Amino acid sequence: MLATWLAGVMPRDVSGRGAMTGTPRALAAIALNPVAIGRPPTATQRPEPDPTMTAADPLTRRLAFLAELEKLKSVTRQSRLVDGSRNENSAEHSWHLAMFAMVLAPHAPGIDTERVIELLLIHDIVEIDAGDVPYHLAGKDLAKIAATEVAAAERLFGLLPEDEGARLRALWDEFEAEATPEARFAKGLDRLQPVLLNLMTDGGTWDDFAVTEEQVMARCGPPIEGASPELWAAATALIRAHFAARRAVG
Repeated sequence: MLATWLAGVMPRDVSGRGAMTGTPRALAAIALNPVAIGRPPTATQRPEPDPTMTAADPLTRRLAFLAELEKLKSVTRQSRLVDGSRNENSAEHSWHLAMFAMVLAPHAPGIDTERVIELLLIHDIVEIDAGDVPYHLAGKDLAKIAATEVAAAERLFGLLPEDEGARLRALWDEFEAEATPEARFAKGLDRLQPVLLNLMTDGGTWDDFAVTEEQVMARCGPPIEGASPELWAAATALIRAHFAARRAVG
């Protein structure tokens, strides 16, 4: 079973000279889906659900889902790496947030850290189809973005066996609704991480989108404080110091 799947996704030499990538029928839904920042793919770019997937064996469906997740590495975010070499991608962002949860859990007593990590690893998977929409981008059509993300969730989690896909979809819904202490902590970390990246890159996306100190406080304060008042107090001091230093030099 596994050997058959691997044979399907390994390069096949059909000419005796070069290799051509082959894809088994059960993975037909996995197609290249280039995603631009803030611009979801069109209907023609977005892969359609593969009807053969529902009949595939559980292992094939799990491997198909994992193969699809690789595309998250190609979804570029606005936040830059601290070394300035390039922008962060959504897979890196999700991994970094999982580490935030592990390390910062003591600042949210009683939180189920394992569940927070699950929520954070799941929360941006929909960007494979929907793209990343910058947090500080003005004039966003929030209803359209939400509808695109729901459609992405249905397709992507639908690659898995039904009960497993439903479990991951429930985690995604929980994060979006901020309905539990774990989801609120996860959402707060999702706001805290870009704040720290912006501070470490001397303004980062705040400069890109001409974001003021008041806007940072208003947009990032409620979710971070809701996650952990202690973390928000620390972040507030850093944000205030950053903008005060900017004012000092004119």
